Amino acid sequence: MRPHFRFEDLEIWQLARSLAVELHKLADELDKRRFYRYAEQLRAAGLSLTNNIAEGSHAQEFKQFLNIARRSLFEDASMLMVFESLGLCNSPDIDGLLTDCDMLSRKITNFSRTLKS
Repeated sequence: MRPHFRFEDLEIWQLARSLAVELHKLADELDKRRFYRYAEQLRAAGLSLTNNIAEGSHAQEFKQFLNIARRSLFEDASMLMVFESLGLCNSPDIDGLLTDCDMLSRKITNFSRTLKS
């Protein structure tokens, strides 16, 4: 039986994981077009998002980890916008991902506000 980690129960981590998977799929498409550096950067920021939520969930400095996760989320959003402007990705795909980024950012902010300083 696989162990269960506390962070898996956090809605923000579950949403971040789903977003990271979608970003990874987009990165795979960028790899196919030989945009390796862009793909690598997109994967890294997506994983940073989930990893900081997971790591922070077991630390007294959870708010700081959530802040780092949000910054990674903004990095993802920025890359998506640039990729769209360069014609590397379809606008409908980007629009959905940006909507997910915005929603998750708001949820992370709201969750952070419930934590003690």
